[in-house]
Amino acid sequence: MSHNISPLPFDYNFDTVAILKALTKAHKALAELKGSEDILPNKSILISALSLQEAKDSSEIENIITTHDELYQSNYAMKRFSSAAAKEVYAYKEALFHGNRLVSKHGLILVSHILEIQSIIEENNAGFRRLPGTVLRNDRTNETVYTPPQHIDEIESLMKNLEIFMNNATICDWDPLIKMAIIHHQFESIHPFYDGNGRTGRIVNILYLVKENLLSSPILYLSGYINQHREEYYKLLQSTRDTGSWDSWVLFILEGISKTALSTIEYIREIKKIMQSHKQSIREKLPKIYSHDLLNNIFHHPYTKIEYVMEDLKVSRITATRYLEELVRINILSKKKIGRESFYINIELFKLLYENMNS
Repeated sequence: MSHNISPLPFDYNFDTVAILKALTKAHKALAELKGSEDILPNKSILISALSLQEAKDSSEIENIITTHDELYQSNYAMKRFSSAAAKEVYAYKEALFHGNRLVSKHGLILVSHILEIQSIIEENNAGFRRLPGTVLRNDRTNETVYTPPQHIDEIESLMKNLEIFMNNATICDWDPLIKMAIIHHQFESIHPFYDGNGRTGRIVNILYLVKENLLSSPILYLSGYINQHREEYYKLLQSTRDTGSWDSWVLFILEGISKTALSTIEYIREIKKIMQSHKQSIREKLPKIYSHDLLNNIFHHPYTKIEYVMEDLKVSRITATRYLEELVRINILSKKKIGRESFYINIELFKLLYENMNS
């Protein structure tokens, strides 16, 4: 089916009982999540853990599969990756952080920002599609299910319209969460890039919530929900194009927001419990080495190593090694030798991350 993309906004009545009820539920969950952001003493711990999970989940939707070990053993800053898939996942995480910096600085989501995000994900500057021939196919049957816009002029025009819709609140009085659902569908339907459309679109979701001040930080990630309901997600994307009926799509996204917000709140509480337990254990058993910086290090890096402790605590290699070995001795960390490197794994945190990534 060829595209039939309407510029935004279009005429549609979203004021149904089901949608209004779902909106109330989603806003309540988001407000509770926003209030939970400061439960942890160091918000960067939460952002780091959740963003890596989002990067993993979003990449899996595109069949880029990584293990937890591969991710935590990689180092984006040093460009050291344990697999090609891990490199792609870390590129997604870097694109997310870059996008968040842009939104924080400008208070807008511009087409130029979206181009930058996609270029980090794909590690090229190909920009929008300029050659015709792109179609979306059924993975099983190879049947063409959708043909997005083929000409660069139309792609650029629709993306400019999307930019205005995202940033000009005066042209439409739809609820921001309805707008987020529409923005995501519109972007996926324009399919402006040769590659990286899905991952870029899912980053835009997160950034829009931050831009609208529904969250202070990028900590609500729908990729896990989409992964769990992948077949329904793609079915609704296409049926909405085919029928022009938006109710089911909007309800699907609102349900994802509610469920993901509530599960993230519980996740934050569990991290807090583990931090408090570790803090108490280290202070009681190893009072001479305890510090906030050391505690933060083993939560910011679920797989920490000597170099990370040296950098974060500004200590010598001998001191960093002693700290980590002492934490192994009291069963806070476990030591894992991989090649020439030794990693020190936060046992309880990694267990939580593993359960969360596979739930």
